[in-house]
Amino acid sequence: MTDDSRETLEIDVDDHEGSLYRVLSSAVVPRPIAWVSTRSPDGVDNLAPYSFFTVASVEPPVVLFAPVDGEDGLKDTPHNVRETEEFVINVVTDGLEVAMNETSASLPSDESEFDHADITRADSSVVDVARVAEAKIAFECTLRDLIDVGGSTLVLGDVRHVHLDESVTLEDRIDVTEVDAVGRLAGSLYARTDDRFGLERPP
Repeated sequence: MTDDSRETLEIDVDDHEGSLYRVLSSAVVPRPIAWVSTRSPDGVDNLAPYSFFTVASVEPPVVLFAPVDGEDGLKDTPHNVRETEEFVINVVTDGLEVAMNETSASLPSDESEFDHADITRADSSVVDVARVAEAKIAFECTLRDLIDVGGSTLVLGDVRHVHLDESVTLEDRIDVTEVDAVGRLAGSLYARTDDRFGLERPP
């Protein structure tokens, strides 16, 4: 039985004028935030948040994020990844959201968001890229592929090393109840993951 009394907004993509960014970013929520640090070929440490972010593969471990291209092409982050083939994904958790937001400012390429937002650098173990010292989870990655998808660039990275703060671990594994990740909604709205519930998967 269907309910025909409810009104819906119908969008025909072929006839729709403009971008579907608002529809997609408001409907696909919450989205985890990849706080991506890179180092330019000139040695400038870049740090920027991207909420089009997920796991692409477990074996091998591959993560991806998809920056929307700038008016002149690649933004600093994907440009640096293309040139150096290295980056770090720092996971944004509760307490880091203000600093993360500061790093979304449009700075000249020769200025570092680490310095702009007063964020502490930490050395990585495998890649020559600074990571966020305050981040409880960080993935050091090397470039697997860059793929043009319309007005975005899909960045796939092989995870080479993982940093886990002891506050989010239990018996040598992540305790997800302690990972208070921050998720992106739409516009200036975000969400926290401290309201949890469980469901047993059916056989």
